Amino acid sequence: MAIRVVVAKPGLDGHDRGAKVVARALRDAGMEVIYTGLHQTPDQIVAATLQEDAQAVGLSIHSGAHLTLFPRVVELLREAGADDVVVFGGGIIPDEDIATLKEAGVAEVFTPGTPMRTITEWVEPHVPQRI
Repeated sequence: MAIRVVVAKPGLDGHDRGAKVVARALRDAGMEVIYTGLHQTPDQIVAATLQEDAQAVGLSIHSGAHLTLFPRVVELLREAGADDVVVFGGGIIPDEDIATLKEAGVAEVFTPGTPMRTITEWVEPHVPQRI
C-alpha cells in the first residue's frame, strides 16, 4: 500500500509552485498525494489528513507564519489522536527557526534548493506504511 501524503499551503500564502513540484515528486516516487490547495487553515489541513487517512503532511510556506502554523497543525493532529502522522515542511524558513519547528514536532524541514530526490528519499523511511 502506498504512503499517503497531504500536501498543504497553510495561511495566506498565495505562492504554490514549490508545493506542486513536491507533490509531483512524491507522486512520481509512488506515493499517493492529496494537494489541498491554497489558503488552508490548520483545522482544514488536519481534517483533510484524517479524512484521507494520510500518514504524512507536507506543509509549504512562504509567508513567514511557519512558527505559528506548523506547530498548530502538529497540535491539532495530536488532539485528534493522530500523533502517528509525520509532519514535514518547507519553503522560506530561516535556518534559525528549524530547531524550534523540530522541537514543536515537525519531523523535517526542507529549504529552497533542496533536490526533490532528497525529499522523497527522506519520506520513504521516515513515514511508516500502513498495511
